[in-house]
Parts: sequence; structure tokens; C-alpha cells
Amino acid sequence: MDIERHMVAGQMMPVSRYCHSVRAGDLIWVSGIVGMTADGEIPEDTVAQFDIALAAMDACLRAAGGLPETVTKVQVFMTDISERAAINPAREAYFGEHRPASTLVEVSALVDPRMTVEIECMAVVAR
Repeated sequence: MDIERHMVAGQMMPVSRYCHSVRAGDLIWVSGIVGMTADGEIPEDTVAQFDIALAAMDACLRAAGGLPETVTKVQVFMTDISERAAINPAREAYFGEHRPASTLVEVSALVDPRMTVEIECMAVVAR
């Protein structure tokens, strides 16, 4: 089986040794994406961070051949779970009627103390 590893132009460079997305056959995994722009800007607001992360996740998903409707699982990590309701409108707009399985957990910290949210996903696509 061929494994495709994608580094997506215009996205934040990984802070460790990984790629933005991986496709193996009909499966796609998108690495955890945080709310930091490619030039290093991190908004203070969690919703703004989530919007950046969601757009980046979409770019990485599409680079591997996926679309929002092919996402089967999404995982969101937040440093303050009480802000969950604030990010829901963006999630609903992105996925629409194509609801993936989902996990949302509160974590004590992300890779940078200014970061408040991270998102990753898995998708199934046909060649």
C-alpha cells in the first residue's frame, strides 16, 4: 500500500517531526492543528484560534484528497472546555449535515501556553 505524506504550503510548520496529513489507501489522518497562522500569530480569542485551526485542517484534509463530508472522526482539545459552545457555530457550519463521530476533551496545556484549542481528524475517501 502506498502511503502519502503531505506538507501543505501556507500552513504552520510542524513543531516536531511530523507531517500535516497522511493518506494510506482510502484513509486520511490530519495531524493536530492549532490556532497559529503560518507566520506565527496566535490570537488571544479561542474562537479566532479555532477558526484558524479549522481552516488549516481543511487545507490539510483537501491536500490528501478529503472533503468535510468524508471526515469520519474529529477530535478537539481545549484548555477551557467552558468555551465549547463558542466554537460550535464554526463546527456546525463546516460539517453541515455530515456529522462525524467526535471527541472533545479539556487538556491542561497545548504546545504553546498561548494556545487554547487544537483539532485533528480522520477521513475515509475513495480513489
